[in-house]
Amino acid sequence: QVQLVESGGGLVQAGGSLRLSCAASGRTFSRTAMGWFRQAPGKDREFVAAISWSGGNTYYVDSVKGRFTISRDNAKNTVFLQMNSLKPEDTAVYYCAAGGYSSLRASLVDYWGKGTLVTVSS
Repeated sequence: QVQLVESGGGLVQAGGSLRLSCAASGRTFSRTAMGWFRQAPGKDREFVAAISWSGGNTYYVDSVKGRFTISRDNAKNTVFLQMNSLKPEDTAVYYCAAGGYSSLRASLVDYWGKGTLVTVSS
């Protein structure tokens, strides 16, 4: 079992930055790939980024490449999403997720957090 709790969401102006954190509990965190998804109002939940259990591999949806960075600290059971150059279209509830690295990229998730809201004003 893995429990995930996100934090760091909020209101930011376009062009600004936010860093999301996801604290995970469970003995297998360090061997579990992690990811971030988001769901904008009226839209389906979409994959944003994934990181392998070692941190050595990362993958991003095209719309955030060069702006967002996913990282993890296995000693602290935490995964991060650094979001720079934010745009109004990045407004969404952001969810932390755990599962297999390839599975996350296919939006197949074993565990979900409850989400944190990011609002980007224009």
